[in-house]
Amino acid sequence: MAQPHVSPTWQPPSRDEQSAGTLDAAERDDLPDSAYAFPAQRKEPLTSASHVRSALSRFDQVQDVTDTDRALAFENIRRAASYYDVDMTEQSWHDLMH
Repeated sequence: MAQPHVSPTWQPPSRDEQSAGTLDAAERDDLPDSAYAFPAQRKEPLTSASHVRSALSRFDQVQDVTDTDRALAFENIRRAASYYDVDMTEQSWHDLMH
């Protein structure tokens, strides 16, 4: 059964919120929900190209999310990948499940 189309919620973070390095707890807490692949759970921040690649590689490890959450996260990652110029060949979140 096909999943309904989900509109991405990801928005590019402001320059001071973009970080290629590790985010500490305070930095993560300061990010808006729209900076995360999984905004409701505030999982997988997408604040740089390296974070997008990390979200792609860890996608199947995220726990306690629904298929709808995964569909939204995939669209958010796709939008962030485009913004940060990260190559992404996957066409569906199912392609990221190992």
